[in-house]
Amino acid sequence: MSSDPWGRVDETGTVYVRTAEGEQVVGSWQAGSPEEALAYFERKYEGLVVEIGLLEKRVKTTDLSAKDAQSAIDHLLAQVDEHHAVGDLAALRTRLDGLVATVEARREERKVQKAKQTDAARESKQALVKEAEELAQSDQWRSAGERLRALVDTWKGLPRLDRKSDDELWHRFSHARSAFSKRRKAHFASLDAQREEARKAKEKLVAEAESLSGSTDWGGTAARYRELMTDWKAAGRAQREAEDDLWNRFRGAQDVFFAARGEVFAERDAEQTENLKTKEELAAEAERLLPVKDLKAARAAFRALNERWEAVGHVPRDARPRVEGRMQTVERALQESEENEWRRTNPEALARATGLTGQLQAAVDKLRTQIDTARASGNNARADKLAKELEGRQALLDQALKGLQEFGG
Repeated sequence: MSSDPWGRVDETGTVYVRTAEGEQVVGSWQAGSPEEALAYFERKYEGLVVEIGLLEKRVKTTDLSAKDAQSAIDHLLAQVDEHHAVGDLAALRTRLDGLVATVEARREERKVQKAKQTDAARESKQALVKEAEELAQSDQWRSAGERLRALVDTWKGLPRLDRKSDDELWHRFSHARSAFSKRRKAHFASLDAQREEARKAKEKLVAEAESLSGSTDWGGTAARYRELMTDWKAAGRAQREAEDDLWNRFRGAQDVFFAARGEVFAERDAEQTENLKTKEELAAEAERLLPVKDLKAARAAFRALNERWEAVGHVPRDARPRVEGRMQTVERALQESEENEWRRTNPEALARATGLTGQLQAAVDKLRTQIDTARASGNNARADKLAKELEGRQALLDQALKGLQEFGG
């Protein structure tokens, strides 16, 4: 019979292990000596020690799931409980029980962590739903559409909740996206209809613009083109390709008209520049008639100049007031000379002026006599009063004499 502190082999080859509950049969050994039997089952014990050590390390240092860890522990417990090894089986069970407690604690930690993750995922998904529902009312079609696509990617990266909660939130989220897509589709359908109406309206504008491109009614056609441009802007935009083509045709028709008008205006401007030069020469010639010395000759010369003036065509508009003003100044000077001559040679006016001067002269002479008489008699007050009256009559006489001189009197 052979034995050690944890086991023995009896005469029949039966191997026992010592436990707190007493000896337990490990197995039987017939192939060799009792020492070899104990050594074999002791090696099995050492194997269990190694396996338990490895499991402890995995539980401590890896993310081994609680389910897999418990399965490994149960497997080792079964081997310990079946007493198929010789050694301190109680110590192994204690270590395995410790692992069970560790795994259970880990399970609770992960349960709490999972609950936190679930709560966080719920809050995140609720926030995504809220933002999606707000975006569903947006008219910023491009940016809102891009943001909704980004929200979908974010949603896919979040953990799932319980089926009911996840389905309810997803239903709201999906409904918001559908509502936005429906509104966007309706908007662009309406926009397409508006653009088609704009295309039709602009087709008509282009047709009229092209029909006017050969017109020589420069003022009226230019005004109509301005009206067409106003109508063009009011019509809105057509589809991009159609818009570009229509605009090129519309602009091209205008360019044809305005290029032709520009050539005509350039010729007209050159002609008007020459006309201005001629009229400036005529104005200078008219100005040499002043001051008037021989009214009859000056009037004849001015009439001749004016006939030549009227025969000359238009001048540039900005120069017209200046050059016409020069001729008008000469004409006014001639008119004033005529008026002065008429006043000087009018017999009735001369008679009136002569009679008035004689009356005033007589009144002045009379007042002077009356003043001398008053002072001689010592009536200075009357003399002073008469002197003031004399001042007024003398002023009127001076004015009348000046007028008479204008008649050559």
